[in-house]
Amino acid sequence: MNRPGRRGLLAVAALGGLGACAALRLGGAPATPLPPLDLPPDSPLESRGGLRLNRHVIGFGGLSGLHVDEALRLTAISDLGRWLRAGLRLGPEGRPVALEALETGRLAGELPIPLPRSVDGDAESLAPRPGGGWLVGFERRHRVCAYDTLREACRPIAMPPALRFAPNNGGLESLALLADGRWLAITEALPATGGAGAEDGGDVRAWLGEPGQWLPLAYRPTPGFVPTGACGLADGGALVVERRFGLPQGFQGRLLRLPAAALATARAKTVLEAETLLPETALPGENWEGVASFRHAGQTWVALLADDNELFFQEGLLLLFTFRDGGAAPGA
Repeated sequence: MNRPGRRGLLAVAALGGLGACAALRLGGAPATPLPPLDLPPDSPLESRGGLRLNRHVIGFGGLSGLHVDEALRLTAISDLGRWLRAGLRLGPEGRPVALEALETGRLAGELPIPLPRSVDGDAESLAPRPGGGWLVGFERRHRVCAYDTLREACRPIAMPPALRFAPNNGGLESLALLADGRWLAITEALPATGGAGAEDGGDVRAWLGEPGQWLPLAYRPTPGFVPTGACGLADGGALVVERRFGLPQGFQGRLLRLPAAALATARAKTVLEAETLLPETALPGENWEGVASFRHAGQTWVALLADDNELFFQEGLLLLFTFRDGGAAPGA
């Protein structure tokens, strides 16, 4: 969720029949295969299919942040203050067929007494730390926590003071580890200049660097969209997933790429503009919030994750793609 009134709008959409209602899946596997998308021949990405996630088997939904490593070990966090780890099994032609060895748990806070999830557990972004461990970005009480493992307590990370001025549900939805070891952090709806936010056509606040050395930037979303996830690429660039919601069209998502050169030459007040990899017409109409890139079998893969908001007419989806251009992203 990224706006206080969205749950009400979603309820209106459900009552009005404006969304496809997913049947409740009360048993079975944690995920079931989906066929590849029909992408145009000139798309830089090839669809490998995906998985429909069963929150009733997993134990929760609301998955918002994603990472996949070279061993095909998937890690995700939920805006319900939970985490998930599982093995991603691929079948013939590299199509995903299942999630295996599922582990889940609750994210610990930095305070000795747990606060309500609505205050303290709205985990929205995930990035690995060099050498091991994780960074998790939270909304509502805006902050970033470092975890050695997701089973352990967090340690607060020093973020720019301006982050505390982000809207309640408009904080760090995007957190990426770049190839040079720096992090890219993009807010969903904190205006870059104190003016219009993303959904009103303005730039949003972003930072590049590490604790104590944050370079302030601006990110320019696609008009009408907001940034909801990011990950680094081996060439030094990054991927960003954006989402739009409104009536009657419902949810739409886009995947974009920030060129490595733009990040390498970034200076204070630089406006980052991304180039489209997958437009909204290429993706199912769901709440896209997570993106990951990883190397496997000599190719660069991209995984996209949709948050089901734990609503009966939405679905948690995991889609996989590979770059067509020689099996790797440029420079990878």
